[in-house]
Amino acid sequence: MHDIKFIRENPEDFDAALAKRGVEAVAQNILALDEQSRALKTRIQEGQARRNEASKAIGKAKGQGDEDTAQALMAEVADLKSKLPGIEEEEREVSARLQGLLAALPNLPADGVPPGEDEDSNVEVDRWGEPRNFDFDPKDHSDIGPALGLDFETAAAMSGSRFAFLRGQIARLQRAIGQFMLDQQTVENGFEECAPPVLVRDQAMFGTGQLPKFSEDSFHTTNGHWLIPTAEVSLTNSVSGEILDETQLPIRLTALTLCFRSEAGSAGKDTKGLIRQHQFEKVEMVAITHPDSSDAEHERMTEAAESILKALELPYRKMLLCAGDMGATARKTYDLEVWLPGQNMYREISSVSTCGEYQARRMNARFRPEGEEKGTRFVHTLNGSGLAVGRTLVAVLENYQQADGSVTIPSALLPYMGGIDKLEPV
Repeated sequence: MHDIKFIRENPEDFDAALAKRGVEAVAQNILALDEQSRALKTRIQEGQARRNEASKAIGKAKGQGDEDTAQALMAEVADLKSKLPGIEEEEREVSARLQGLLAALPNLPADGVPPGEDEDSNVEVDRWGEPRNFDFDPKDHSDIGPALGLDFETAAAMSGSRFAFLRGQIARLQRAIGQFMLDQQTVENGFEECAPPVLVRDQAMFGTGQLPKFSEDSFHTTNGHWLIPTAEVSLTNSVSGEILDETQLPIRLTALTLCFRSEAGSAGKDTKGLIRQHQFEKVEMVAITHPDSSDAEHERMTEAAESILKALELPYRKMLLCAGDMGATARKTYDLEVWLPGQNMYREISSVSTCGEYQARRMNARFRPEGEEKGTRFVHTLNGSGLAVGRTLVAVLENYQQADGSVTIPSALLPYMGGIDKLEPV
């Protein structure tokens, strides 16, 4: 959500920032609705004040025996009572249109975010690790996996496309990856482990920006709940409606959860394998911070995600997303892209974003600055993958594959594998 005061004072800057995302100028429409809403509120307040004043004057007039004045005042009060509900209804409609317009707009890009419409304008910031030189032609994970227990046919029979059924040692490997990530983010990187709900109500989805614009991207139950597309929704909303003490910041949370996405609009994309699934596991990182420290926290969280890839010795590159390729709630985003030799390309495995106060305004999440008895400020929120478990499994399968179809286990995962050091094809 956007600060209406900022738009009033900086309409041209507001439009210029949104233009970087390809959004047409909307400030004048917003300000027209804002002016109309404020004018209606003034009429309501003035009408209510006059109604109260006239009501008191009726008794005084009657007490003085001035029946004509009393009758005139009674008529005026009756007229106000009949007109005010209509004005109040009009104000509610105008305010709803204004809030709906503001709620549908994406966040403003931060300074330094490169312009551009899509991934072609993203900027490589860093690169780590050297892709392995194979003495055979490396295979795609969807070709390696079936002999190791990756079963797409069984999943498709019961659930349809974009689901997987993992069996035996490969299921153990997926569990190991998730547990390793969770341990790394809690013990090494200082995040608090959480086990949040994966079903949430409308307000939670609105708070983190999935609603109203992106409802088609998520699954909705028949009783009004949403299946979370990421634990960002649950973790960030843990401070919804709260007024925190400044001393509580930063709050760093992490969770390993199932995530669900309808993948609306992705027909024909990554239909093969584990890259784009309706149901998947992810370790999510969320930070609630003081506005002055959110930029530093963004760098810290990105390093926390990178630490997983380094520990697993998976080559990757760090990309600064352009304005047109960022998620709607983000001010600035780094994507980490892992090298997949079977596809001969880098693919996204983590996205770490700072959202400024955009989500906090939607959730009404604030803090009270230390030493101030009155006044509050909105917190800043950040979120990121640390990492996507399924895509990390893909990266391990492809980067650690052997010519005979087996897959060696990265050393960082061996303590989680119960003595298994290699996946053998069956």
